[in-house]
Amino acid sequence: MLRQRTERITNATIDRIYAETNTRQPGFAMLSPHCHPYCELFYVQSGECRFFIDNNMYDLGAGDFLLIPPEVFHYTRYLSGECKKSSLFFRGEDVDGSVKNLLPQSSEFFNDMRIFQTPETFRGQIEGLILRMVREQKISDRQTEPMIHVLLQELFLSCARECDFLYGIPDEIHTTDRQIVLAAQYISSRYCDRITTEDVAAAAGYSPNYLTRKFKESVGLGVHEYLTFIRLQKAALELVTTKDSVTDIALRCGFSDGNYFKDAFKKKYGLTPREYRK
Repeated sequence: MLRQRTERITNATIDRIYAETNTRQPGFAMLSPHCHPYCELFYVQSGECRFFIDNNMYDLGAGDFLLIPPEVFHYTRYLSGECKKSSLFFRGEDVDGSVKNLLPQSSEFFNDMRIFQTPETFRGQIEGLILRMVREQKISDRQTEPMIHVLLQELFLSCARECDFLYGIPDEIHTTDRQIVLAAQYISSRYCDRITTEDVAAAAGYSPNYLTRKFKESVGLGVHEYLTFIRLQKAALELVTTKDSVTDIALRCGFSDGNYFKDAFKKKYGLTPREYRK
């Protein structure tokens, strides 16, 4: 029997579909906020959790799906009660074109963060498909990879038929922690400027000390760390979409020290800016 990897590589791309199910207790927190170069489909089977993603926060409950596109920063918290959740990790090419055509916005579906909800009467079927994917991964033989591929197609086809896709996320699924959202959005819109914690706090309506504590608790990073993360993310995009020099990109993205930019970039991406561009 040919044994295959059953765990994904989190800091690099993946070469097939991975599935996992976990139960999280109140207070559990991710080791660190992160993003990855592949899609994640997050599903809440029971309980609830809070996501910080794309400069916003969302509270998810039983039956909710969250689609996380590649390279989108996200952080999960479990605030109250036990939460059973599943995650599927895959690349855009792992979903057949004929299936994509039946999803909202077809091939563009996987480019944006999306929330869709499963009607209660249909959840058993959805959760059964996910359970089969998790079990199949544990078998890990020659049939595992094509079997999980087929199950992923069936899952998205089932969602296209039965789930409610949310457009313009409604208030009832949105967290009430508006000030942290305002702070994150301020950072994202002003990352190229020389902004300080005091500037961010003023935009959020908090004192600097309170913002520092609250932001770390909600986002998983400090204010300055998040600012650096956003700057690096913007710089990475410019490296592959423009022909401007590394120095010009660093300055335009808010880095006044070229050496600091190069060191921070390599720490995050594992490559120098020039290597990343190639």
